[in-house]
Amino acid sequence: MPLSASEPYDLAVIGAGPAGLAGAVTAAELGLSVALLDTSTHTGGQFYRTPAPALGAVRPEALHHDWSAYTDLRRRLAQSDVRHLPGHHVWSVTKDDGAADVWSVHAVTGADGGGERPVRVRCRAVLLATGAYERQLPFPGWTLPGVVGAGGAQAMLKSGLVLPGMGASPGREKSRAGGRVVVAGSGPLLLAVASSLAAAGARVPAVVEASGYLRYARHPRALVTNPHKAAEALVHGAALLWHRVRVRLRSAVTEVHGTDRVEAVTVMRLDRDWRPVQGTGRRIDCDALAVGHGLVPQVDLATALGCATRPLPDGTRALALDGLQETSVRSLWAAGETGGVGGAQLARIEGELAAVAAAARLLGRPAHAGRVRELQRRRGRMRAFAEVMTAAHAPGPGWARGLPDDTEVCRCEEVTAGRIREAVEDLGARDARTVKLLTRAGMGWCQGRMCGPAVACLMAGDRAAELPAGGRPFAAPVPLSVLAALDDPVGPVVNEPGGDANEPKGRSETTSAPGAAPGGAPDTDG
Repeated sequence: MPLSASEPYDLAVIGAGPAGLAGAVTAAELGLSVALLDTSTHTGGQFYRTPAPALGAVRPEALHHDWSAYTDLRRRLAQSDVRHLPGHHVWSVTKDDGAADVWSVHAVTGADGGGERPVRVRCRAVLLATGAYERQLPFPGWTLPGVVGAGGAQAMLKSGLVLPGMGASPGREKSRAGGRVVVAGSGPLLLAVASSLAAAGARVPAVVEASGYLRYARHPRALVTNPHKAAEALVHGAALLWHRVRVRLRSAVTEVHGTDRVEAVTVMRLDRDWRPVQGTGRRIDCDALAVGHGLVPQVDLATALGCATRPLPDGTRALALDGLQETSVRSLWAAGETGGVGGAQLARIEGELAAVAAAARLLGRPAHAGRVRELQRRRGRMRAFAEVMTAAHAPGPGWARGLPDDTEVCRCEEVTAGRIREAVEDLGARDARTVKLLTRAGMGWCQGRMCGPAVACLMAGDRAAELPAGGRPFAAPVPLSVLAALDDPVGPVVNEPGGDANEPKGRSETTSAPGAAPGGAPDTDG
């Protein structure tokens, strides 16, 4: 049954990755009216990326594991009344002035919000499933063309069937074959990225892991109760052996060489604190470098509302959640990487648990106790492994000591490590905000998402760094015209029937700000 112009949705889900999809379809199946907003034009989030139909991919599932879980979620979404709103960039969530128990989710539409069409979705509860972004620690040469994020390299392959370094080697200008790609950084993502790139045709001279894997052995219970994680590691390890990819532990790329693009990297051994060991440098020729040091939970929307956070072993912060995935703010739930990075399977469980809890609250009836207990049991088992994984790959405090002063840390504002050290050591900066005001680090387009972890490490010196809790008023760039429209009265319900045949259709209403053109963003990840 269509909603009236004044009637809010029961639940707005922000993010259509594994957690958001599971939450949205479960809530709809339990009888809630649901709006599902996502920045991308396809469902699946960063994990389940699919190539555009024009690329003619015959078996996109070959680039993923656990593909059947995604196809099941997509089928349930297609059969539901969930209103899927792709291409919607949520920049704020506020309490509705007109009703104390109603939220307003504010978004802009189009690629990177460029459509500038303001949209407001009113709802009685919110489920945050905004995922995480990749952590980068800078080093000399990391801004050269050909250096990409490890997750970015995987996204290029899954979405565009493109390999880093493609066409970079002599004689490859017209070839679709991949070049030589070194995979470096820290975390289990590196193994998945390297095996995917090698299977797709890239030559991977080395996987350079700054940590080791012995710390996992200190937690046998977490390993025994999560056999699927060991199975994943064996699959990736077997693929690397098959493609003769060497894994170098306790090592890091300390410099990238090249003029117009990547030509080689220097790899050095690290001590226990991640300080390079002098005399251990080795040059590896390559055409590209895929590098990443784990993931950072994306909690901006929640911290702007005052939601409590908790520190993670790697210095990042995640939302503090109760046993039913609710944040410290009532009627605001969260699932997936916002509560700590743990993978797609954990995200799906948390999304389902949050939806069950939200439905029980909004419908005024108790949740099925057996279902809740089973979800909580599975969540606890996988969350315990996630904590072990995060601690095992936490950056050591020593990496920043040897970083040259002229190394660019904030790429948006071209702020170097030397300027950040000057702000801390000479000008007395003691927090990230003061460093930002003194150096402009974090004031660019990414708003510190790229440089924030590195700035925190440089500020901490030889101590373990911890990221600030955040609290930006806007979670995405917003045109002034959108802000100006917020004081106008709410416009009528707008029908949005458009869509791609590959995407599910659902309820076709959303409450929008005045001036929004009729017709929705095309249904063509979050």
